[in-house]
Amino acid sequence: MPKLYDYVLSGSCYKVRLMTALLGVTYETQAIDFYPGREHKSPAMLALNPLGQLPVFEDYGLVLRDAQAILCHLANRHDPAGTWLPRDQRFGQVMMWLGFAGGELMAVSAARMVSMLGYPGDLEALRAKGRMAMRVIEDHLSDRQLAGGIWAVGDTPTIADIALFPYVMLSHDAGIGHEDYPAINLWQRQVRRLPGFVGMPGIPDYF
Repeated sequence: MPKLYDYVLSGSCYKVRLMTALLGVTYETQAIDFYPGREHKSPAMLALNPLGQLPVFEDYGLVLRDAQAILCHLANRHDPAGTWLPRDQRFGQVMMWLGFAGGELMAVSAARMVSMLGYPGDLEALRAKGRMAMRVIEDHLSDRQLAGGIWAVGDTPTIADIALFPYVMLSHDAGIGHEDYPAINLWQRQVRRLPGFVGMPGIPDYF
């Protein structure tokens, strides 16, 4: 059975939990004491992921790290219709937003870790970068909604939406509210309405 090495407060791990729930994938979970135990830096975990990061996903001998890569794997393996990971002209756009979710948007994650867990870092600088990332998403979704759309790419939800959703919704933990992001607020309600949606601490499964 597939296994997720998981930390319940991690937005990146939540991406995987949410995607498996939406796809109806059964898996087992091994909880990792990320904080304060730093179990993700243990020799056993470094053997799975030499970067010492979560999530890690094992799928019948295949070991994957990086939440965005795991989302691609899950969609490729469990969605033969290609709805979540389209193989047409939308593919490049989906990949673009996956890169953004694992890149610029992670400033929100870093600010959250400084704010909540006392990690070192310039909190105000990270918040500023997080707000810039949120503004990029807001402007894109606003354009999509003016054109009659709702999702990040195309007319149906894709893994781009799942990759963006957790840290957008957890931004309040970093001191970044949603008052200035009306398009994001409309979009997040649609994500929450997806059949199989599950929440996490800080993201309730109701709205």
